[in-house]
Amino acid sequence: MPEVFDVIVVGAGPAGEVVAGRVAAAGLSTAIVERELAGGECSYWACMPSKALLRPVDLAGEVSRVQGLRLDGPIDAGAVLAHRDTVVSNYDDSGQARWLDSAKVTLVRGVGRLTGARSVEVATADGGTRTLTANHAVVLATGSVPVIPPVAGLAAAQPWTNREATAARAVPDRLVVIGGGVVACEMAQAMRGLGSREVTMLVRGGGLLDRVEPFAGEAVARSLTEQGVDVRLRENAEKVERPEPGGAVTVRLTSGDTITADEILVATGRRPAIGDLGLASVGLPESRPVGVDDSMRATGVADGWLYAVGDVNGLAPLTHMGKYQARIASDVIVARARGEADDRPSMRDRADGLGAPQVIFTDPQVCAVGRTEAQARAEGFDVRAVEYEMGQVAGGYLLGDGYGGRAKAVVDESRRVLLGVTFVAPGAAELLHAATIAVAAGVTLDDLWHAVPSYPTVSEVWLRLLEEYGL
Repeated sequence: MPEVFDVIVVGAGPAGEVVAGRVAAAGLSTAIVERELAGGECSYWACMPSKALLRPVDLAGEVSRVQGLRLDGPIDAGAVLAHRDTVVSNYDDSGQARWLDSAKVTLVRGVGRLTGARSVEVATADGGTRTLTANHAVVLATGSVPVIPPVAGLAAAQPWTNREATAARAVPDRLVVIGGGVVACEMAQAMRGLGSREVTMLVRGGGLLDRVEPFAGEAVARSLTEQGVDVRLRENAEKVERPEPGGAVTVRLTSGDTITADEILVATGRRPAIGDLGLASVGLPESRPVGVDDSMRATGVADGWLYAVGDVNGLAPLTHMGKYQARIASDVIVARARGEADDRPSMRDRADGLGAPQVIFTDPQVCAVGRTEAQARAEGFDVRAVEYEMGQVAGGYLLGDGYGGRAKAVVDESRRVLLGVTFVAPGAAELLHAATIAVAAGVTLDDLWHAVPSYPTVSEVWLRLLEEYGL
C-alpha cells in the first residue's frame, strides 16, 4: 500500500531540507527522499569542502601582504585535508539524519521518481520499492550534476569533477583543469596553494568568469598567473589518454601541444539532475529544467501540486538561491494546505529577476549582485556605470601592502537606483550583503548618501562610488 504524506520532497540537499523543515514545522506530515547523503552536494562535495580548502590559501595571501607577519613554510596540506574531512563530517550524514528526525521529517533513502500525479516511487538500496503519495505537494530538489564535454578519451580517463577535487585524499603534483568558471578558478587556486607543482588551466574562451564583469575575470587571471598557474586562454583539449587506471594522464590540445599530468579536473558547467525523475509521467519534458512560476509551482502541471526548487529549475544554480526558493515554495504549500491566500509578497520570487548575489572565493574574491553593465544595457535600461579602485580606500590601505581591487556600480539613471554592484578585492565577500539589500530593495542613491560608512573600513568604498557618481 502507498505511504501517504502531506508533502514529499525529492532531494535532501540544502533546498530540499529547507522545504521539509518548514512544512513539517507547520504541522504537515513530510517525507524527504535522498539517494546519497542527506545534506546534499553543497555539504559534502561543493560549497563547504571547497571553502575549507581555499581558506588557508586565502589567509596565506593576507599574511603575505601584512608587514611583520610571515609564513614559516608551505601550507600543511595534510592538515588542511584533515580539516576538510571534519567539515564534511567524514562523509557521514547521521547528524543530518538526526536533525530531520527531530524536525519530524521522515527520511526515505533511495532513488525517487515521479510515477503520476502526487505519486513518487522510491527504489531502495536493498532492491525494494516504496510508493509514496502526497496529499498536497511534491517538491523536486534534486540539484545538478557535472557536464563532461565530448572530448575523445576524456570520460574513459576517469577525470575529476568538483566531487573528486574537493574530496581529494592527496594534492596532485600536476593538475590540468578544463574550464574557466567558478569551480575551475577556485580549485586551480586551491591545489596550487596547497602544493601542486604544475597547474594548467585550459579555457575555451578569451577570459575567466564570463558571467561577471570582465575586470573580475581579468583580476583573477592575473592572480592565478602570479601564483604560478598556467592560464591558457582560447585553448581546449582535443584528446585525453590515461593508459593505466590511476596513472598519468596525457592531454593533447587543439593547438597541437601535449600536457602530461597526474589528474585532470573537468569544470565546464553543470546541468539539472532530471534525467531519471519521471517527468514524462506528469507531462513534462525531460530535456530541460523544470519550469516554474514565481511561487515555484511547476508550469504545465494541472492542479499546482508539483514544485521545483534549486538547481533543478535552472533559475540560479546557487545554494543560497535554492534555499530562498525553498522558503517561498514551503510557505505557499502551507498556505494552500490551510486554505489560506498564497499570494503574499513573501510568497513570490523577486530575487532571481533582480540578479542573484554570488561570491567566488578566489584571491581576490569576486562578489557580485544584480546585473552587469552589459546585461543592463542589453535589457534596455538607461545605464550609467561608476568604478573606484579599492586600494585607494583608507581601510584597504590598512589591510596590507599591495592590497587592491575594484568596485563597480551599475545605475538605472531613470530611477536613480542600483541595478548591479561588483566588488573584486581580497576579503571583499562581507561587503556584498549591503549591495544585495540596496539592489533588492531599490534603495535610491540619494538615500544611500545618508548611509554613512565607518572609517577606516573598506566599506567606505560605498561613499567613494557615490562621489564618483557625483553626489
